[in-house]
Amino acid sequence: MQFYGLLGEKLSHSLSPRINKIILEKNNTEGAYKLFEIPKDRLEDFVESVKLLKIKGFNVTIPYKESIMEYLDYISDEATRIGAVNTVMLRENKLYGYNTDYFGVGVMIKSKNIELKNKTAVILGSGGACKAVITYLLDNDIEKIYIVSRTPESISLNMLNKRISIINYDELNEIKGNLIINTTPVGMYPNVDKSVVNGDVVKNYDVAVDLVYNPTQTKFLQLATEQGKVAIGGLHMLVGQAVKSQAIFNNKEISEELINYIYDDILKDFK
Repeated sequence: MQFYGLLGEKLSHSLSPRINKIILEKNNTEGAYKLFEIPKDRLEDFVESVKLLKIKGFNVTIPYKESIMEYLDYISDEATRIGAVNTVMLRENKLYGYNTDYFGVGVMIKSKNIELKNKTAVILGSGGACKAVITYLLDNDIEKIYIVSRTPESISLNMLNKRISIINYDELNEIKGNLIINTTPVGMYPNVDKSVVNGDVVKNYDVAVDLVYNPTQTKFLQLATEQGKVAIGGLHMLVGQAVKSQAIFNNKEISEELINYIYDDILKDFK
C-alpha cells in the first residue's frame, strides 16, 4: 500500500482525504491519504520523514506552498513561474515539486466554457492564491489583468508584465471587464454573509469566479447570480487540482469524467 497526504498547519476541516479516497478507489490504486499537521519549526523534520517512510506523494497547503520549495530537488516550470508548490512526489529518494492549482484554475474556467483570449480580468486579492490564477490567465492570452489590493504598494510578484496593473479598491469602481475573480478568503464559512465587493462592482462583469468552496455559493457569487451573471465556485478548482496531483503520483491520465463525478459527490454535502 502506498501512502499520500496533505501537509499544512491546521487541517481539521480539509476535504482532501475524502476526495483522494475516491480518486484512489476509482483508479483501482491501493493507498491511504493522511493529514500531516506540522508546526513551522518542524518542516525540515517532516521532509526527512517523508523520505524515511517512503511516502509516495503529498499535497501542500498554507502556510507551506513557498517554504517547501527549498527542500525540493526539482521544481516544475509552472511551479517556478507561480513561485509556489502544492504537490510533491518522492521518486528514487528525490523530491519533485509541481503546482496543480494551475490545472485546477483551468478546470474552473472550462466548466463554463469561458473564453479568455483578449478579455479583461480583475483579481481580488494579492495573496498566494492569486499567483496560479495570474499565471493561467497570462498563458491563455488574457489581454489585461487588474490585481486589486488594500495595500498595492506592498505587492511584489515575480510575474509582473505590461498586461498587469495593480490597483486599490477605490480605483476598482472605475474598472469594467469580463471576469472578476475572488482569491481572498472573504465569504468563507463561517463568515458566509460577507462579500469582498458589493453588487455595484459585480454588475460590471460577465463572469464571477470565487476560489472559496465552502459555501459553494458564496455571497459574492449570489450577487452575480442575482444579476444574471455566470457564477463559478472554488469546488471545481479543489477537485481538479487533487485529480491532477494523483495523476502525477501514479502516472495516470486525467479523467474529466472522474473530476465531474467527485464534484457532484462532494456537492451533495453542501446542499
